Amino acid sequence: MGGMWQNPRFAARAVPFRLFHVSERSARLHRAPGQMSDETGHLPRGPARMLKATIWSLQGLRAAWWHESSFRLEVYLLLLVGPLALWLGETGVERALLLGSCLLVLAAELLNSAIEAIIERYGPEHHELAGRAKDMGSAAVFVLMVNVVATWSLILLPRWL
Repeated sequence: MGGMWQNPRFAARAVPFRLFHVSERSARLHRAPGQMSDETGHLPRGPARMLKATIWSLQGLRAAWWHESSFRLEVYLLLLVGPLALWLGETGVERALLLGSCLLVLAAELLNSAIEAIIERYGPEHHELAGRAKDMGSAAVFVLMVNVVATWSLILLPRWL
């Protein structure tokens, strides 16, 4: 532990969590170097922070739409199969599985695009680890596409066989 727990005044009552409100200034003064924390000292987010997080998420979706053709293709496919999933699913669980499996592909594509963007940020030269990371991100998307086929098959095929 770092920060205020290294201070002799607090060492005797060192508790691994805070039971009291920590002001922004206090949290900044007692934070150990490299320790991740928000300006509220790990307290739950308020509505303003949640709004900011929503805006950043929408910016990420917009960037993926503008810069990633595979993301656009998968969104078009979701627009096609999403209503079909809601129509073909007989129960809420089936609808959730059919639609959720497709949404997981979009989430993996966003993560894969983020990995690729970070790698491209450091230069276009080929590096074995960079290539491996890109391939693994692509493989994650592929595995979730196989999951979509398996989920849809396991739910829908028994009805027609």
